[in-house]
Amino acid sequence: MAATGLLMLIDDITALLDDIALMAKTAARQSTGMADDVVTMTKLATQKTAGVLGDDLALNAEQVSGVHSNRELAVVWAVAKGSLINKVILVPAALLISVFLPWAIIPLLMVGGAFLCFEGVEKIIHSWQKRQARRAGKAHVAEAAPVAATAQDMKALEKTKVSGAIRTDFILSAEIIAIALGTVSSEPLVEQALVLSLVALLVTVVVYGLVALIVRLDDVGLALMARTSAAAKSLGRGILAATPWLMRTLSIVGTAAMFLVGGSLLVHGMPFIEHGLDTAVEAIANWPVAGLWRFLLPQLVHVAVGALVGCVVLAVVTLVQRMRGKGAAH
Repeated sequence: MAATGLLMLIDDITALLDDIALMAKTAARQSTGMADDVVTMTKLATQKTAGVLGDDLALNAEQVSGVHSNRELAVVWAVAKGSLINKVILVPAALLISVFLPWAIIPLLMVGGAFLCFEGVEKIIHSWQKRQARRAGKAHVAEAAPVAATAQDMKALEKTKVSGAIRTDFILSAEIIAIALGTVSSEPLVEQALVLSLVALLVTVVVYGLVALIVRLDDVGLALMARTSAAAKSLGRGILAATPWLMRTLSIVGTAAMFLVGGSLLVHGMPFIEHGLDTAVEAIANWPVAGLWRFLLPQLVHVAVGALVGCVVLAVVTLVQRMRGKGAAH
């Protein structure tokens, strides 16, 4: 009797182990399938954000330049950490908004776009004022300042650069997350969270890895020039000669990117402009070099809308600041 009971117990345990093994295999297959789906969706989402990634790279490379050469990587690392924090905030926020307040995504992106355009206009005006000061014979003051700058001044400059870059990154990251969310909006919430997290991590690593390389190109050139190979020396000289031009180009592209990204966010929230733009793009389908025009027209409209909105926001901010100043004086 006891032996029979023991055999029955062993049979039950064996059956239970078989069930557990079967469930484990099924779960493993499902997990593998989900992992494959997540990887595929992450690839698709990253491809869709490629345009913003280019702007993100140009903007950040330009924003972190201008600090002391031995502090460039430290500044890039500080901005990269700030970017990761931005995405830690943005990914859960995007998921919550998409579930509870889906209508708020576009208005929030438009606010970010307007701020980006405002910063672009401010930057252009600041550059113009510096050129005017040089023409007025004050260039020697501006040029002498960096030489006489104290360690505290350099620290303040770094802090300003980092905070400005992180602010800009927040808006660009928000657009990247929103685009990525749009590609997986019909998927289960868990898969959405995994895809957004992977996209956020991948974007940060790629963008700031390339930014670190760009700001240290002069070191790469010097290292090549120290080689014995004539080809390496020639390549090093070429890199050193091209680096200043690259940084100037990135400065221009970075400023243009503010209006391109900001304007595209604004236009996306203005159906009358977006529909009109779509109609115009279709109307020029038969023009000579139609492909070029179909690409250029939306960019020009985005820049125009971004510049206009940026000027309006700057005028409002300036007016509010002056009114506050008058109020404080009284």
